[in-house]
Amino acid sequence: MTSSITATDILRDAFGRVAEDLPALLAGLDAETLLWRPDPEANSIGWLAWHLTRVQDDHLAGVGQVEQVWPTQGFAQAFGLPYAVGSIGYGHTSADVAAFTVTDVDLLCRYHAAVHDLTLRVLDGLDAGGDTAYARVVDERWDPPVTAAVRLVSVVGDTTAHVGQIGYLRGMAERREAGLS
Repeated sequence: MTSSITATDILRDAFGRVAEDLPALLAGLDAETLLWRPDPEANSIGWLAWHLTRVQDDHLAGVGQVEQVWPTQGFAQAFGLPYAVGSIGYGHTSADVAAFTVTDVDLLCRYHAAVHDLTLRVLDGLDAGGDTAYARVVDERWDPPVTAAVRLVSVVGDTTAHVGQIGYLRGMAERREAGLS
């Protein structure tokens, strides 16, 4: 007997890959490397890790119609960033990125792990919601309005792109530290 693969299965796998890759990419990084920017207009590894997690937190909470992890589990206070609590990094300027000073890899990883748990709960709720759950409109500010399926695919694209950027920046930083660039 063959089991069928659902949209939820695919999304769980995609988000699971980010949840596995991010801690490995951050492991062992010192403060200088976390905040290093190869150019004054570039993002740092730390900011990218925070941003991809904030986007996932914000958007998955919206899809699931639940509270975000950031303000409700104390992460906004623990990070102590100079941004509005609702900020997810979208539209941040170079100065905003430079204002990111968090160098605690464990804190970044714990926040992402908590958001991943939220993500799995939201996906389970969609799976239980039947065939129409993914077709539900979650954002009417766009034309056409954004469905849960479209929002989730967007978040997968965003988070995986940022994980790739983190990997690239880590490689650049390691080459720089080794005197190869």
